[in-house]
Amino acid sequence: MTTLHSSRAARGTAGRARPFFWEEATEEWHAARGEGRRAEFPEYVTRKLRAVREGVGREAGTVASIRTIHRIFLPDGEPERLPDSYLAEHYTLTLFGLHQHAASSPVHQTGIGLGTACLRLQQSQALTESSVERRLIAAATAQDLHELEQHLRRLVPLLRQAGISVDYTRLFHEMTQWDGPGRNRVLRAWGLQYTDPGEEESDRAGEEPAPYWVTFVPGSRGTGAELAALRSGTGREAGTVAAMWPFHRTRMASEQRDRGSLTRDLMAEHTALTLFARHQQTHAHRMHLPGASPGTAAGLLARKAAAGSEGKSATASLEKRFGVLLTSGDSDELAAHLRSLIPLLNRASVELDYDLLRSALRVWDDPRRPHAASRLRQRWDHDFHHAATS
Repeated sequence: MTTLHSSRAARGTAGRARPFFWEEATEEWHAARGEGRRAEFPEYVTRKLRAVREGVGREAGTVASIRTIHRIFLPDGEPERLPDSYLAEHYTLTLFGLHQHAASSPVHQTGIGLGTACLRLQQSQALTESSVERRLIAAATAQDLHELEQHLRRLVPLLRQAGISVDYTRLFHEMTQWDGPGRNRVLRAWGLQYTDPGEEESDRAGEEPAPYWVTFVPGSRGTGAELAALRSGTGREAGTVAAMWPFHRTRMASEQRDRGSLTRDLMAEHTALTLFARHQQTHAHRMHLPGASPGTAAGLLARKAAAGSEGKSATASLEKRFGVLLTSGDSDELAAHLRSLIPLLNRASVELDYDLLRSALRVWDDPRRPHAASRLRQRWDHDFHHAATS
């Protein structure tokens, strides 16, 4: 597969006269094969590959042999700080050189994101699933671009040994965004790519994997660490918490996964996972109970409170709290009120249906379902009063 189209697109968006070196090298290799010549890199590309490897682990802008290979040029004079795009290109060049070393065919391949590459590495069984996952999560939690490059430098040789390619143009743009607001989309794309169920599994109609709260087995090995990982996502954007990636089950089209799309389904599942983790902790039985709507759970809580020392005042307080929850204007506000309710359910050992909760979070402010929230309000209000008084 050639990269001519992606090269031209990158040239247009970045304002460069020439393709990136990894694109140029790949085009040269494919051109030789297309012309019936021996499929190999020309001598000038081989020399440049040696040059970029000299920059591995060295500061950007200090390696003379790489300067002419850059397509992102420094402004005139001595800049106080190197532009993010220049730093990102330096790191991408050195990673490409490390990856391409001794590989017989190009390792730059359009469309192969880092998450997809790690998924293929895991599937190759060259490393255990936990080992691959640990390396990807380490990269995803890098605090800055320099730390990210260090993690990728340890990952790239493993990809090379397994014969797995990466889209280096995409990686360059992702590294450019790492220290800015674009990082969340990069993280989400990596996580969704890594957890992609594949076309064969995705095509099975009606077979969406059971969510985590359904398959959760209290007391089984590792559950404490799993719940802690899920709680770490509280208040954070869906898909951006690497520790939560293994627990997502949301299905979406491959192109959406590849772009790191923030869908309603993903946001609803993320919130439900964090709430369940908070609800489940300290309990030896599963706190997901089919049929127990938020109204039912709050009503049972009110009935328990009425039997306590505070009596009617506690019931009135809970009814007021639940009434405020019902007035939530959007799913974010609903999630915020649920976060204050869940600790009360946890302490009182009252279960909740997390399938129903996820569905509600998904449709609460969906403009395509304008009456969904009002119907849920009526149903939950009825459930509350029925559970509180029966």
